[in-house]
Amino acid sequence: MHRISIVIPAYNEEKRIGSTLKQYSNYFEILRKKKLLKYELLVVINNTTDNTEKIVKSFQKLNKNIAYLNLIKGGKGYAVIEGFKDALKRPNTLIGFIDADMSTKPDAFHILIKNIENSDGIIASRYVKGSVVLPRNTLPRIISSRIYNILIRTLFLMPYRDTQCGAKLFRRKAIEFISDKIGMTKFAFDLEVLYKLRINGFKIREFPTVWSDKKYATINFWKAGPLMALAVIRLRIIYSPLRRFIRIYDKLIGIIPK
Repeated sequence: MHRISIVIPAYNEEKRIGSTLKQYSNYFEILRKKKLLKYELLVVINNTTDNTEKIVKSFQKLNKNIAYLNLIKGGKGYAVIEGFKDALKRPNTLIGFIDADMSTKPDAFHILIKNIENSDGIIASRYVKGSVVLPRNTLPRIISSRIYNILIRTLFLMPYRDTQCGAKLFRRKAIEFISDKIGMTKFAFDLEVLYKLRINGFKIREFPTVWSDKKYATINFWKAGPLMALAVIRLRIIYSPLRRFIRIYDKLIGIIPK
C-alpha cells in the first residue's frame, strides 16, 4: 500500500485553500478507508500575509492527515523543496505536489498515482492527447505556451510538452536524490527538477490530465512570461560549459528571481 504525501505550496491563498483541503480530504479519506492508500496533505505556507495559516489550522482539527509548515522565505519552488524534505521524515513512498487553486482536482491527481507504474515520476500534462483544459485556453495563451515549450525542448532536449503544469508525483528515491540539488525556486523550478532527474537516469512519465484555470489565479502571464524565458536561459547556462559566465549574464539582464 502506498503512503502518499501531497505538498501544497500556499502563498496568500485564503480564498482558495479551504476548498482545496476540503475536496482533497473528502476524496482521499474515501481511498484511505477502503485501504487503497495512506496519505497526508502537507500545506507549505510561504511568506504569506493573509489568513492562510488560520484556515489551514481549522481544517487540521477536522483531519489529522493535514499538516503544515510556515516559512518566512518565499517562492513556490522553495516551498515545494522544503515540503519534500519534511515529507521524507516519514515513510512516504510517493511524494508529489499540486497548486493550491484546485486546477488539479483530487480525482485527476489520483490518476497520476494509478498510472505512475514503473516510472520514477509522473507529471500531469495539458498538452498531450487525451488532456482536457477547462475553460479552453485563449489563442494568445496557447501561442505563448507553445513558444515557451519550444524554448525548453530546444535548449534542454527534453521530450515533455508541459513542464509547468502544477501537478507532479515522484517515487521516494527520486525525491531523496533531488531534494538538496535544486537552486531555482521560482520561474524555472519545475524545469530544473525534471532536467536534473532526467540527466541522472530517472524515468519520468508525462500523462494527460484534466485541468481547469481558476478565476482567482494570481499569475500575470504577460508579465511573468519574459522572466520565465530569461530564467530558462539562465538555467541552461548553469548546466553548460558557460556556467562560469553566469555572473556576467546576471549583470547584463539584471538578477532574475530564482
